[in-house]
Amino acid sequence: MSDERKVQEVFARYVRATDRRDGKTQGALFTDEAVVSIKIKAGPDSYEPFGEPLIGGAGVEYAVTNLMSPHPEGGSSHHTTFDHLIDVDGDDAHLNAQFVVYKVQALTRPVDGWPTGTIGPQATIRPVESGYYDTDLRRIDGEWKIVRHTVLMDMPIAIPGT
Repeated sequence: MSDERKVQEVFARYVRATDRRDGKTQGALFTDEAVVSIKIKAGPDSYEPFGEPLIGGAGVEYAVTNLMSPHPEGGSSHHTTFDHLIDVDGDDAHLNAQFVVYKVQALTRPVDGWPTGTIGPQATIRPVESGYYDTDLRRIDGEWKIVRHTVLMDMPIAIPGT
């Protein structure tokens, strides 16, 4: 497998762990010194920091496990990433990708079954986030790890109480 594909696979594992709210798996993708920051769009070509950066895989694991809301009954999220720009230079790599996050909410199956004529998936799906991931990785002992990860959000973020 090419280095570019290995880097892209690290990212596929990152978004799947986010969707599952699996902090342990996601944290393992980062080095102990990794810096993770979120920035929100402040103008056509500018971003401003949101919150304090997370440090290392342990910081990522804690945030995913303790700060991300669990999915409601029948709910999930689905990250899509696309237009990956990947540059590999020896043991260092840079990845930039667009993303969209969808909220999925399954409808509850009626006790008496679906009404006559009901066909296909029974859920609502709506986009809730979009932006870019800008990420540096390093090959350490043959394994690609994230050393810097910036989430560039296309929209503001509201946190209760702030």
